[in-house]
Amino acid sequence: MSCLKIKEVNGSICVIELFDALRRTISNLIETIAYKELSESELSKALFEFELNLIAADVAAPVARGVSQAIISKLKGKTVRRFTNIRRIILDALKEELIRILSVRPVDILKKIEERRHENLSSSEWRPYVMVFLGPNGCGKTTTIAKLAYLLKKNGFSAVLACSDTFRAGAIEQLEKHAKKLNIRMIKREYGADPASVGFDAISHAVAKKIDAVLIDTAGRLATDSDLIAEMQKIVRVTKPDIRCLVVDALMGNDLVTQAQLFSEGVGLDCSILTKVDADVKGGAAITLVYVTKKPIEFVGVGQKYEDLKKFDSKWFIEKIIGGL
Repeated sequence: MSCLKIKEVNGSICVIELFDALRRTISNLIETIAYKELSESELSKALFEFELNLIAADVAAPVARGVSQAIISKLKGKTVRRFTNIRRIILDALKEELIRILSVRPVDILKKIEERRHENLSSSEWRPYVMVFLGPNGCGKTTTIAKLAYLLKKNGFSAVLACSDTFRAGAIEQLEKHAKKLNIRMIKREYGADPASVGFDAISHAVAKKIDAVLIDTAGRLATDSDLIAEMQKIVRVTKPDIRCLVVDALMGNDLVTQAQLFSEGVGLDCSILTKVDADVKGGAAITLVYVTKKPIEFVGVGQKYEDLKKFDSKWFIEKIIGGL
């Protein structure tokens, strides 16, 4: 079975091997549709294997079905003549669909913070750039917040962390450990305290100290927990964030669809960060995430170090997939 393997080369993410199974699928499609008009029934049979291969590459099943149906719509009725490059026709249809899914305008967090800083310098009222981070347990949310805080500091921005996860045992200590390593102030309260009030306190601190950005960590229970959704809604209502960022694990598989949908519908999202992309990931999680949320992936986590947070480039991703086929 194929997989998307990645490594660090000169600070960028490089693909070593991409979707061998999809190569076989395209070969089968060429044999199926050679020299005739492409009918929907024939395409459906040929693209069934395509769907299975997308699922094997970690694209969630309903998303794989949607991609397959979109390609059928693009290809059906086309007449393939002798000497036509059938492979090119199929690849063009696949590329067009991937561009449609992944080419969502990025937020560009660093640029937004820079713009806010310029606004603040010419204003009598300081307004920090407020970010709330959402996501299920075990997705690496707290570590990702620390990585982003490191990135902000590296780019000359000041930041304060807020531990609005007053539910999980050890959550405060975990974020506090990162804050000390990074030499960044963290606002906290005791366990069981109102999470929204912690975020509010952090914003007040940022206003008083003229800090550029506030990064708010939240509890990571599953989005199927109605109490969690109500808690997140309150945090968003009180802190009025500039951006709501979903942090999810690239290894979640089909559960990624459920979590992304529930957070998107229950709280609202502006962007996502995909973690654990350095593991044995097959690449489909990125497609699933953007397909479901209709929001951009801003960063990907590619390791455990603070510097292991890389900007997601949809054009790079698409070219690597198509180039690998």
